[in-house]
Amino acid sequence: MTQNTPLSPRPLHDVRQRVQSAAQLRAQGVSAAQTAAQCLPGGPWQQLLPGVYLLHPGPPTSQERVHGALLYAGRPPVSARRTVPAQSGPGYGEAMVTGLAALALHGFASAPPMIALHRIDVLVPRTRRLRSTRFVDVKRAASLPAPDRRLGVPVAPVERALADAVAGLTDAPTVRRMLTEAVREGHCEPATVVRELSAAKLLGRPHVVEAVDALLMEGRAVAEDRLYEMVRSYGLPEPVWNVDLYLRGGTFLGGVDAYWPDQAVALELGTRSPRQEHITYTAEREHLEGLGVTVVRVTAKKLRERMAQQAVVVRTALMAADDREPAAYVVVLPR
Repeated sequence: MTQNTPLSPRPLHDVRQRVQSAAQLRAQGVSAAQTAAQCLPGGPWQQLLPGVYLLHPGPPTSQERVHGALLYAGRPPVSARRTVPAQSGPGYGEAMVTGLAALALHGFASAPPMIALHRIDVLVPRTRRLRSTRFVDVKRAASLPAPDRRLGVPVAPVERALADAVAGLTDAPTVRRMLTEAVREGHCEPATVVRELSAAKLLGRPHVVEAVDALLMEGRAVAEDRLYEMVRSYGLPEPVWNVDLYLRGGTFLGGVDAYWPDQAVALELGTRSPRQEHITYTAEREHLEGLGVTVVRVTAKKLRERMAQQAVVVRTALMAADDREPAAYVVVLPR
């Protein structure tokens, strides 16, 4: 065998054949010495990352870098390599792409294209002893989320990828664009993003707080549009929109997103920030229901995923009005 003879056991038709780990090569009969010989200067192969090889001499493509990063992060620990058989699958283990690279794979217009990224973030279990190296940044988590699949590779869910991306960003407009795009394009709900940012201890950064405010406003606007669509598409009676409710003597009862005065049915969109959500909503609901007003709570996620079901819930509440005791007289004023 000459030094320039490629040792590819199969034609290099796809990225998984063009980038392989040392373990995958050994499983195909390529020894460590043969691999090293192929990676000598001027040879047909090159070492992309520790234990990961690019089976051609040119620069790696974006797909090859992603695949190589996952092979590097997904390899078993040194202590287990002698007992773990060679994997027949892609060899990613529990590793997944996160951060800006994951957002690019999710199709975010506000994220840099994959080809422009100098670093690829990969998420691994916290117990892994693995160093960041070359173009790979290793992120650790005590509990890994269930990955999505994009272009055949495991990718962190949008909310986790956002948190990992935001952790490394200081540009406020960029953070704001990413968070609002996540909601506007229906990738996830505002509350899940805020929870991830809180868990990552990012809510103390002023530019992140400003972006979260924009995120919540965007989430509310999207949810309101879906609410209008639900009422009109499913033939519900037109309510009065975005009103405050008072008792006759002027006691404030709370603000609601839609109200049907004849049936005394109020609808509340679950779009407040998590800090306000539970305490404020529970107090308002208990007060209104004590006065005979039925309160229906609809979340943005339910409107997006189960709009027809939510329309049935509202219609049922309206139809049940005739069977209830009359509600206390409520004054309705625009917000």
